[in-house]
Amino acid sequence: MSTTLQPVILVADDDPKALARTEAELRRRYGEDYEVVCECDTGTAKGGLERLRDERADVAVVLADVFMAERPGSDVLNRARELHPHAKRALLIDWGAWGDSSTAEAILHAMAKGLADYYVLKPSRTGEEQFHRAISEFLHEWSREHAPSSFELAIIAEPASPRTHEIRDLLRRSGVPHGFCAPDSEWGEELLADIDQDAAGRPVIRLRDGTVLVDPANEEIVRAFGVNTGSVTGNDFDLVIVGAGPAGLSAAVYAQSEGLRTLVVERETIGGQAGSSSLIRNYLGFARGVTGAELAQRAYQQAWVFGVQFAISREVVELQLENEPYGVLCDQGYVATGRAVLLATGVTYARIGIPGLEALSGAGVYYGASTVESLGLDTGDVYVVGGGNSAGQAALHLSRSAAHVRLVVRGASLGEDMSQYLCETVRATPNVEVLTETEVVDGGGNGRLEWLELRDNATGERRRVAAAALYILIGARPNTSWLSEEIALAPNGHILTGADAEASERWPLERSPTPYETSIPGVFAVGDTRHGAVKRVASAVGEASVAIPDVHAWLAAAGRVAERG
Repeated sequence: MSTTLQPVILVADDDPKALARTEAELRRRYGEDYEVVCECDTGTAKGGLERLRDERADVAVVLADVFMAERPGSDVLNRARELHPHAKRALLIDWGAWGDSSTAEAILHAMAKGLADYYVLKPSRTGEEQFHRAISEFLHEWSREHAPSSFELAIIAEPASPRTHEIRDLLRRSGVPHGFCAPDSEWGEELLADIDQDAAGRPVIRLRDGTVLVDPANEEIVRAFGVNTGSVTGNDFDLVIVGAGPAGLSAAVYAQSEGLRTLVVERETIGGQAGSSSLIRNYLGFARGVTGAELAQRAYQQAWVFGVQFAISREVVELQLENEPYGVLCDQGYVATGRAVLLATGVTYARIGIPGLEALSGAGVYYGASTVESLGLDTGDVYVVGGGNSAGQAALHLSRSAAHVRLVVRGASLGEDMSQYLCETVRATPNVEVLTETEVVDGGGNGRLEWLELRDNATGERRRVAAAALYILIGARPNTSWLSEEIALAPNGHILTGADAEASERWPLERSPTPYETSIPGVFAVGDTRHGAVKRVASAVGEASVAIPDVHAWLAAAGRVAERG
């Protein structure tokens, strides 16, 4: 095996004919950009992975036959997980074995244990496009995170800076591939010298076209990679949607595709809280799962193609509800009017409320787990606080970068708030440890998180532990504090809709509100911000699609649809 600068695709299969076909297909389609390494048994495949690790080669994809004579293919994938944690891993299966119970059992076992990302059908003929579709998707996903040639921009900034964390979180949730390096790293010094910039403690961003941004505002960053932040055509709309998470984007697609002139206003970037999810495995239509950022990016593009207009990095600070059409006022002076308004403001992560940890937010203490690569976690212990699906996915995602991940759960068992499939995968991941009946009660460090204090709730015992990072996912609160009292809220701040809004005694009409209508006629609410909503991405998307016919009915009732110019 030769040392190469090219990323590697490694294949293990003890069937010589099948291995030759797979190798030929891979070399023919990807040979110019990737080195294809093929091994005929488990031992040599594992040895090859070790040599590639020693050579510091980038391994993009590892494929292994599900049933090999010496050891199952999952054994190869397990070794790949240990040595090349960012590589995509899949079991190869024969067309003839499709539907076989033993094959299905092996695949499900490997995926439940976190050994395989999915499975791939072996090519049976030249140009097997189903095979290439799977490989191309793997390479696309890998390259977005790890191939410098795919980066839209490079960030040169201090790793422990809260502002660095904020920028990287913004970019990742927006689905923008980016490289990152410290100013004193070899790559950082080279980039700064090339652009003749002195960082002086400030973040520097270099775009692919050579544009340089020094300590840019969020709006400037978003605008630089092509997202419209406010130059909207006109200011009079049939529907104004507040929030660009899954619910808001879904509503935008359905509304604009059905003829409503639609504007989406978002204070940060597309995706909402779901945009920070490392992997959504149970969303219909994505068998291998999809990152929150990828899902949001696809939804944004879909809405944009239909003609939806966006005002990104614009925070709505007031709804003017005295007269129709309703006014929507933003923090930077932008004003729009909507004959209907749909609130999809979502939620934000609940704060842990420990002063020592809040002071280190963005410097080793993070809400969510959207920025985990290149943070120097490979030699330290990482802690995740939370017992829900988001915390479980964060722990699995972090396990690819961190030496050890400890999931801190206040409850007595992991399965109280986490899906069963995820519980099994977390338990089976060797470098993830679950600490039940445990809470983080303190923490600190000199400019960056260095230690945590844990309390065993069963015994009351406290202990101090070293910590490289803490990721907090302990629930969320609705983004509704800015709303006027005219819109009825539940005691926990969620928006009342339908029968709940009518029962609030603020509903002014004789007719009852529709299921997603608030206490103000023509103002609707969907997704996690709504009282009684099911906290799932699919539910938020579904609610939005169901609400749009009610929006149509409201607009049609008094001829409210805007005239087309």
